[in-house]
Amino acid sequence: RIYEKITGQKKIYQSKLEKIPAPEFIVLYNGIMPYPDQSILKLSDAFKNAASLKNTVSVVPELELFVKVYNINKGHNSGMVHKSKALEGYSYFIDKIREYRKGMQQTEAMEAAIKYCIEHDVLRQFLETNSSEVYNMLITEWNTEDAKEVWFEEGFEEGIEKGIEKGIEQMVITAGRKNISIEQIEAFSGLSREKILEIIKSGNA
Repeated sequence: RIYEKITGQKKIYQSKLEKIPAPEFIVLYNGIMPYPDQSILKLSDAFKNAASLKNTVSVVPELELFVKVYNINKGHNSGMVHKSKALEGYSYFIDKIREYRKGMQQTEAMEAAIKYCIEHDVLRQFLETNSSEVYNMLITEWNTEDAKEVWFEEGFEEGIEKGIEKGIEQMVITAGRKNISIEQIEAFSGLSREKILEIIKSGNA
């Protein structure tokens, strides 16, 4: 869609090569789990035969994608974050929510952080215009983050004993018992809906 806007829809019908800007893929990480300042993710690492591709120098994946990941939590990549007022404001906003969550309920912390940032001119215009959308987005994001934390804490020990696969199964069972939605479990575990239901059923048997 972005390239379509750049080149115009009619360009797809021409026979000559149309030059386009080179893409760059970036993820800004602000999760709660420890993460390095920078890393690079490769699409080929997700391929089923990823191990054999790495061991065979002559084999180059026919489809590859490199994604740069930058940790924008407080104390990470401060030089980069400070170059963008919007990015610096976002990082500050998220940190303020986490600060408030230490003494407030989740919804109260989000409302307080939005109010504080507006009053202190942090993302003020954006939050004034889109506060309800931001609030709804954060509710979903934080519920998933909390769920991951619970799964990690309760499934970690058994995961070590039985391996990663068994550990994931235990986390799915724990999530099922806590009535976490199937959609959230899918997002975390990478398993299909059918497999998740099978694991939950076996865990309740």
